[in-house]
Amino acid sequence: MFRFWVSYLQLVELFVSSLVHLLYGFYIFSSAVAGDLSQALNEYFQKPNLNNVVEVKANLSLKENEAKVDNDLPPIVLVHGIFGFGKGRLGGLSYFAGAEKKDERVLVPDLGSLTSIYDRARELFYYLKGGQVDYGEEHSKTYGHSQFGRTYEQGHYPEWDEDHPIHFVGHSAGAQVVRVLQQMLADKEFKGHENTSENWVLSITSLSGAFNGTTRTYIDGMQPEDGKTLKPICLLQLCRIGVILYDWLDISWLKNYYNFGFDHFNMSWRKMGIWGLVDCLLGNAGPFASGDWILPDLTIQGSIKTNFNLRTFPNTYYFSYATKQTRKIMGVTVPSSILGVHPLLFIRVLQMSQWTHPSDVSTPYKGYRDEDWQDNDGALNTISMTHPRLPIEHPNHFVEKDSDCQPLQPGIWYVKLPPNSLAHMQFDLIYDSIFERCRKHVFRKKLPTMPNEIPH
Repeated sequence: MFRFWVSYLQLVELFVSSLVHLLYGFYIFSSAVAGDLSQALNEYFQKPNLNNVVEVKANLSLKENEAKVDNDLPPIVLVHGIFGFGKGRLGGLSYFAGAEKKDERVLVPDLGSLTSIYDRARELFYYLKGGQVDYGEEHSKTYGHSQFGRTYEQGHYPEWDEDHPIHFVGHSAGAQVVRVLQQMLADKEFKGHENTSENWVLSITSLSGAFNGTTRTYIDGMQPEDGKTLKPICLLQLCRIGVILYDWLDISWLKNYYNFGFDHFNMSWRKMGIWGLVDCLLGNAGPFASGDWILPDLTIQGSIKTNFNLRTFPNTYYFSYATKQTRKIMGVTVPSSILGVHPLLFIRVLQMSQWTHPSDVSTPYKGYRDEDWQDNDGALNTISMTHPRLPIEHPNHFVEKDSDCQPLQPGIWYVKLPPNSLAHMQFDLIYDSIFERCRKHVFRKKLPTMPNEIPH
């Protein structure tokens, strides 16, 4: 009887959680559509004014002159996290709360919102450099998808090299994507671009970075035994079915509005037919069968596997901002307050603060303790966001005052811990300071040209 009630409560929790996530997704989508319709109507009914035209031309001319001056500045690339989107998706909505408007040289790539960290790193390279996305022959065969993806006729920063490095700002899983990309550059993994190096990256700023995994993945349905497979009944199973159907229906205008990023798996009805759909739903084919999607990368086990090959490089500057929405009351970790936490996140924060690793399952690493992973922001555990620490801890320095770490040194993670109320997406107030640091305090001195190196 007790087991029956436990199962009943779990099903009720799954239903409520699914409904909340569905409503939230519908709210975001409908907000984007409403914004686009409003903008279209304003443009249609607004009559052009001669004075306005002259003013617009003058402003354009001024911006062109500013762009010429800013041409020597390295761009700042904002990399979104899971379920995120770049410029051009979801109409006029901004994943980064309009941060792209705070600097003349900001790029916001649109990467797969659920694709693996590896695939997203490959997409990010070709978005910047140009050309057809190449996921690599071996990787593509292993995970059963096309080797080549979309083509960028013109890269968004084709001059990118060691003399023209880039600032990256990654949110959540986006921070890990940038780290994987930097390692790929160091290992010269891009065919036809044999001159890449880790020095193509000037700085990495992480916002709630998913460096060491999250216990959220286990709560939503990943098996804690291996960090790869899904529980038979869970939120992620519903997500899997929804994504497969979305890609199979392949409604062009809808996918132009929002895309999960699995086009290279060819799951459209035009390519796989009805039996291909059945195969995917049964878990015999597609990204969820092969494990080439982002959730396995975000488990603690998956993060340790990824981190094993990633380094912190001596010529790159690293910064990290962690978040949490918890506090301790009489030794118990709970949400910081009912009023201080968004209603949609309150249950998630509570779940993560009370989650414990199953006693009959091996822990993901030696020395694991549940209490270390209780502070969280509803999506990620705070311990995971500070800096890469598993399987080995990378050089780091916890910062209380910005003046304490001046002058900045490369090759070390500068970590800023949050107040109790900072949410997973609540960075709109600090983008100005991040961009200012990129422009004024983070630079790489060029080596002097020796007399025998002067071209004749």
